[in-house]
Amino acid sequence: MAVFRLNHAVLYVRDLAESVAFYRDVLGFGYTETGDAFSGAAFLRAPGSTNDHDLGLFEVGAQAGPSGAGRTTVGLYHLAWEVDTLGDLEDLAAKLNQTGALVGASDHGTTKSLYGRDPSGLEFEIVWIIPADRLTDADRQKVPVGPLDLPAELAKYGRDARSGLGISRPRS
Repeated sequence: MAVFRLNHAVLYVRDLAESVAFYRDVLGFGYTETGDAFSGAAFLRAPGSTNDHDLGLFEVGAQAGPSGAGRTTVGLYHLAWEVDTLGDLEDLAAKLNQTGALVGASDHGTTKSLYGRDPSGLEFEIVWIIPADRLTDADRQKVPVGPLDLPAELAKYGRDARSGLGISRPRS
């Protein structure tokens, strides 16, 4: 028996209400049926997900210091969520930029990524994956990672280009 996917992530956050609002209003997560049934916690689901929850948030309070992961301690660097279309990536880039949460945008060759920070300063990635039938050798061999030229990618693939077909999800 082998692990085949990540079911959910749980994050410690400073302010639960602020974090729920961010993940709901900026990234589109919604409450699960259990919502915030536990005091100081909330459980959210990504749009279209069949998981019980994709994200758990546990409040630790305003006194919590920033994560030292990757600077002074080992720990998680970031979580990455895949979007359905390249247009979704463009829309999220605008929302993240508007809220001041966008901290980077990279072209990894086979993937196009945005990087953001939530209200507690935790980093995340939003990724669009080139469909398998549109991948080229140049995409697969892109080194080093470069800045994302989202308008050029939109011109090349179109807003409605579905992410990861044949890679992260089977073709219909």
